Amino acid sequence: MGKPLDGQTVLVTGASGGIGAAIVEQLAADGARPIIHYGRDKTKADALLAHIDGKGVIVQSDLSSRDGAFELWRRAIDATGRIHDLVNGAGIRTEVTVDDSIDDWHAAWQREFQVNFFSAVDLCREAIKHFGENGGGRIVNMTSRAGQRGYAANAMPYGAAKSALANLTKSIARSFAADGVTAVNIAPGWVLTDMAAEYVEKHGKLTAVAEIPIGEMAMPSEVAELVSFVLRRSQVSLNGATVDVNGGSYIR
Repeated sequence: MGKPLDGQTVLVTGASGGIGAAIVEQLAADGARPIIHYGRDKTKADALLAHIDGKGVIVQSDLSSRDGAFELWRRAIDATGRIHDLVNGAGIRTEVTVDDSIDDWHAAWQREFQVNFFSAVDLCREAIKHFGENGGGRIVNMTSRAGQRGYAANAMPYGAAKSALANLTKSIARSFAADGVTAVNIAPGWVLTDMAAEYVEKHGKLTAVAEIPIGEMAMPSEVAELVSFVLRRSQVSLNGATVDVNGGSYIR
């Protein structure tokens, strides 16, 4: 019996992070060949590749730079020749408030949109063209509950960028499906990553999960399993969907 993602090469951005690494592990377990993107932490990327028995490739690029996404795509194509799927998982969360200086305010918004939105826009552009010329492909954009319901006053750029990314996904789904290019949003709430663990240590678990009816954060493996399922070729009718992973803390 073959595995559900046999033969699929998948570019995963932000793959050295908690959710990204879990996605890479799940994709490899399901037969895919992951392209592991990292920005600065080569050690983690190397360890991740070793963990999946070398059944992937590593590509570096700085997505905070204007041309970082295009460099990443070129390097990924050079390394593999064909990409079947794109998972835009890279992201940052910047804290800034309306009381900060104008320079700090502008810098936070510009950096956040560059990494969380514009880099994904550029990668989607390249993927749409590549997929359209090579028999199709699927884009999964990791958005967020924050992009659906709004976000905290000290981190508004994050919610705004994720909302824009969610809308981009819907536009791709409506515009390019006839060319074999489909797109799906996955929108997590709190996921138990290092960042979440730091919040729990500082504020306590009860505070962290107060708005989550099931009383627990999602595990990175839950998100990873869902990404892998969405990338199955049998799931073409998920095109345009937004899949929530938030324990019931935001219900549309």
